[in-house]
Amino acid sequence: MQNDIIDQKAKEAITAALAGDWENALRLNKEIIEEDPENIEALGRLARAYSEIGDIKNAKITAKKVLSLDPYNIIAQKCLEKWRKLKSKESYKSTSLKADLFIEEPGKTKIVTLTYPGNPKTLAKLDAGDEIKLNFHGHRINITTIDNEYIGRLPDDINSRLKKLINLGNEYQAYIKSIDNNEVKIFIKEIKKSKKTKEIPSFTVEKLDYISFTPPELVHNKEDFMPSEDEEQE
Repeated sequence: MQNDIIDQKAKEAITAALAGDWENALRLNKEIIEEDPENIEALGRLARAYSEIGDIKNAKITAKKVLSLDPYNIIAQKCLEKWRKLKSKESYKSTSLKADLFIEEPGKTKIVTLTYPGNPKTLAKLDAGDEIKLNFHGHRINITTIDNEYIGRLPDDINSRLKKLINLGNEYQAYIKSIDNNEVKIFIKEIKKSKKTKEIPSFTVEKLDYISFTPPELVHNKEDFMPSEDEEQE
């Protein structure tokens, strides 16, 4: 009977977390732990709920309790690493992920590892699925939060390509894919293609030569589009 009650509350706690109702998730997980103090899953969910309402102190304490029961718990280890950079009352405001958010489309999407990652305190507030911005800064496209906090830079080859495509009228959206030990990966998606770039993919596809499939009258335009050696060295 007790196990049935705990299982039901666990389902309710998960539902509350998925809905972003962190106060209710906090209450439900606390109730589970009162009945079962060493319930690792409930402790992990409780730690997450604390972090989401900005109670970083209790989030850390609870995650450390998880590790005292399960020293190899990867989730608790990663959370502690992330929260170590946050102060009390700060949170990273995680995003509920849509099932189709990271679906890849050849030529239209790209997973990119950023160079020159930003302040660890800024990165600690980010989570997978957070929308981010592509901001022009001179010859470079910087990746920033919606509030314009610097996250990192695009690699030179992607930077040169997207800079030209955006200037020609293409539009893109970008999201955090993952952050691990300050290595930031983002997911970039083409959302609008200009008439000028109709025959130009946003991102090259491995083992596919687009030029060989291009009508002769369009080859010159594509060569004009590709960045010169001088541009790539900017």
